[in-house]
Amino acid sequence: MTEAMKMSDSLYRALNAHDLGLTMRQFHPQAVLVTPVGIMEGHEQIAWHYEHMFGAFPDLVLTTWHRVSCGDPALNEWTMSAVHSGPFLIPGCGLAEPTGRRVLMRGCSACTVDHGLIVVKRVYYDQLELCSQLGYALSPSIQA
Repeated sequence: MTEAMKMSDSLYRALNAHDLGLTMRQFHPQAVLVTPVGIMEGHEQIAWHYEHMFGAFPDLVLTTWHRVSCGDPALNEWTMSAVHSGPFLIPGCGLAEPTGRRVLMRGCSACTVDHGLIVVKRVYYDQLELCSQLGYALSPSIQA
């Protein structure tokens, strides 16, 4: 197993445990996290992102169902299952108040490692899929 895959596995264990301290120990202090929500640079911004996710989806579970690594980066396809129980920032829509709806969303991520720490993590998911499950639209409706 490659170093990138080991770190990726460690990160998913920390995320599923909802352990922010353990999650942050997987990242280099100057790491970059790229998500549909935005680009977070460094521990402070990355910690904000995961605190936000844990608050919005306190029962969050990420299930990896396909992994590929031929070195660096490690790639994971996953499913997120959670109930929307706290405010969640939706790009282009603002802050979504809790809906109590269960979300089952597919996504993928790429994890690049240097000296045993994640230096870049890129996360991709279908924003329309997430928004529709939460009952939101990505753009205002057009009136004729």
